[in-house]
Amino acid sequence: MIESQQLISESNPVIREDLKRIASATLPWEDLRDKTVLVTGGGGFLAAYLVKSLLAVGGLNKLNIKVICVARSTRSVEARLSAYLGAPDLFVVQHDVSQPLPGDFPRADFIIHSASQASPKYYGVDPVGTLLANSAGTMYLLEHAVKSQAEKFLFFSSGEVYGVPIDSNQLVGEQDYGYIDPMNVRSCYAESKRIGETMCAAWRQQYGLHTTVVRPFHTYGPGMALDDGRVFADFVADVVAKRNIILKSDGLALRPFCYIADATIGFLTVLLSGGKAEAYNVGNPEAEISIRDLATVVAGLFPERGIGTQFDVPVRSSAYLKSPITRSCPSIEKIKSLGWSPIVTVQDGFRRTIQSFL
Repeated sequence: MIESQQLISESNPVIREDLKRIASATLPWEDLRDKTVLVTGGGGFLAAYLVKSLLAVGGLNKLNIKVICVARSTRSVEARLSAYLGAPDLFVVQHDVSQPLPGDFPRADFIIHSASQASPKYYGVDPVGTLLANSAGTMYLLEHAVKSQAEKFLFFSSGEVYGVPIDSNQLVGEQDYGYIDPMNVRSCYAESKRIGETMCAAWRQQYGLHTTVVRPFHTYGPGMALDDGRVFADFVADVVAKRNIILKSDGLALRPFCYIADATIGFLTVLLSGGKAEAYNVGNPEAEISIRDLATVVAGLFPERGIGTQFDVPVRSSAYLKSPITRSCPSIEKIKSLGWSPIVTVQDGFRRTIQSFL
C-alpha cells in the first residue's frame, strides 16, 4: 500500500490512523481534483485536522489538492502543523479574518470558514474578538467567495445556536431553536454564529453562492488544546499529567461527545454533498454522557496511572462563563441522509485521545 507523503509526515500514530480512515471514506473526492481549498482558523483544533485531512485525501487519492491555511497566529500553525509546513501543496497565510482582507488575499474554489474562539474561557475576556470573527469575518469571506467565483462556501457554526432547548428531553433538530438572551455577554458566541448562518443564507439568495453550514457538538480528540478550559480537555490533561480529575460542578450536565475523525468526515460530507443554504448537525447522540460519568470513564481508561476523581466547586470566574444548558443533544437524521454516521464510542475516542498525548 502506497501512503501519501502527508500521511507519512504525520508522526503521531493515532492521528495517522485517523487520517487514513478519513481519506478512505466513501465521498465524492473527485470534486476536489485540481482544486484549491482555503481553510480559515488553521491554527485551531478543528481546522488543523481539516487541513491535515485534505492533504491526506489529496495525497492518497492523487487529486492535486492545494490547501491554503489562513491563521491569525503563525505560532499556532507551527505548533499544530509543524510536520506539514514543507509540503508543496500547503500554503500558510497570516491574517485576522475579523479585519478586511488584503488585496492579494488568495482565491479558492472551496472556502471553509472555521476561524472562531470556541472556548468559553474567551467569552468573558474577549467577547468582541469572539463575535467579530463570526460576523465581520464571515462577511469579508463571503464577499471574497463571490468575487473569486468560489464553487462552495462552508461555515462552521455551533450547536450553541439552539440556545436553551424548549424540551431538553427531545433530540434537537435543525429547526428546534430555544432561548438565547442577546444581552448576556456569553451570547457573543451563539448570536454571532447565528448571524453568520443568516449571512450564508443571504449570500446564497442574493448572489447564488453555494453556502452550507455545519453545527458541531462537543468535538474532541488528538490535537485539542489541553488548556482549552472545557471540562473534557481538563480531564484528558489530568490523565496525561497523572493527577486526579477534579470536577468543578455537580457534573450532572449531559453532553454528546463526537470524536474528531468522525466529525471531520461529517464536515467534508457537508462540504461535498450538502444542500445549498442548508445547515447540518454534526454530533454523536449515541455518545451522550454526564460530565460526572465522563470523569469516571476517563479516569478508568488507564488504570496504571492511578487517576481518581473528586469534587471542588470553586467561586465562579469572571472569565469562564458557564453555559446555562444542562442538555442539548442533536438529532443527526438530516446529515445521515447524506450517508454520514459517527462510529467512535466515548471510551474508544477518549482512549485514543489520551494515547495521542502519551
